[in-house]
Amino acid sequence: MSDTLQRRSANAERARALLAGIKVVDSDTHLTEPHDLWTSRAPAKWKDKVPQVRDVDGKPRWIVNGDKVMGVATGACVVRNDGSKIHGWGFMNCTMDDIHPASFNVKERVKFMDQAGIWAQILYPNFLGFGGQTAKRLDDDIKLVTFQIYNDAMAEFQQESGNRIFPMAMLPWWNIADAAAEARRCHQMGLRGVNTNSSCHKHGLPDLGQREWDPLWETCCDLNLPVNFHIGSGEDDFLSKTPWPSQTADQKLALGSTMAFVGNANVISNLLYSGVLERFPRLKLSSVESGAGWIPFVLEALDYELEEATGDAAGLLSMKPSEYFRRQIYACFWFEQKGLAAALDAIGPDNLMFETDFPHPTCLYPEPLGQAAEVLDRLTPEVRRKIMSENAARLYSLPI
Repeated sequence: MSDTLQRRSANAERARALLAGIKVVDSDTHLTEPHDLWTSRAPAKWKDKVPQVRDVDGKPRWIVNGDKVMGVATGACVVRNDGSKIHGWGFMNCTMDDIHPASFNVKERVKFMDQAGIWAQILYPNFLGFGGQTAKRLDDDIKLVTFQIYNDAMAEFQQESGNRIFPMAMLPWWNIADAAAEARRCHQMGLRGVNTNSSCHKHGLPDLGQREWDPLWETCCDLNLPVNFHIGSGEDDFLSKTPWPSQTADQKLALGSTMAFVGNANVISNLLYSGVLERFPRLKLSSVESGAGWIPFVLEALDYELEEATGDAAGLLSMKPSEYFRRQIYACFWFEQKGLAAALDAIGPDNLMFETDFPHPTCLYPEPLGQAAEVLDRLTPEVRRKIMSENAARLYSLPI
């Protein structure tokens, strides 16, 4: 066994000992959608138009609207079916046959969770876009049914997992009334939170701070549904916007990923200034896959700039942005060794959660808990339990 593997194995054992008796909740994972997810559930009138995979020029490709090619149907997974991990862009060449079945099969996912020491996972999509951006490329007549079929499938997925995998419902963000109605429908099916586009204003809608969205926020408050904003939830090409042209392909992946994490600070900052949390003090939000190290600086800057730039901060909000954050916003950490300590100092232990990002390029694999061993060792047992389990369980109403 190599030194690296020995160290990872030792860290994993150490982490499991530190987490004994704690039901670990992984607050960000992804589904590689089975190719028949939509066609196997669609009414006959939509079956030819909903997302599906067909062979085009010898490669499997996602097709929508009957004939629009959406790209190669890759596995969207960096773990091969033999358990080895792919680094760089190589995962884009993998088909479903090449990747770990836990990325798309519920029974295999639960088996992997048991092996990794994880009790529950929160689940997000791939094909629809992290915030449902794919909707803008769907014909109007299949937009809503495409999202509803996905949510129906996720309710089945949750049930089949024995209530250990909890997909977040995808909202039809292009229609505010439909979004609120779908949130109610998904709550009735047992789903525990919603996920949506953070940049609706780029598509002709009011921005999320405007009062037109209040019916959705009111619905989520009434049903105790947290609203999740995953990184990249407002853009299709978020990985390509940051890197300079001279960077290699793999450097561009690393740079794009890094700045996507930081990009969620933009979303959260706008929400903090918008007045939404003032109007809806019971609304809970989560910044997903964004890490935690940026939180102290951004909150300090928001508090300072609101006072400096507006001159009438008290007339806009009754509390500081940092106070709204502590009351209503959650964030996830995974690879960070230093950022978590700073975030804990700034906001306390009640708003932070653990994630792995399985099975995406930045995921903690092969020993997800081992990666966090040194961080966990520096926490008190009470804080460790909150961050690794109780905070997520409270936010998503999980039956731990």
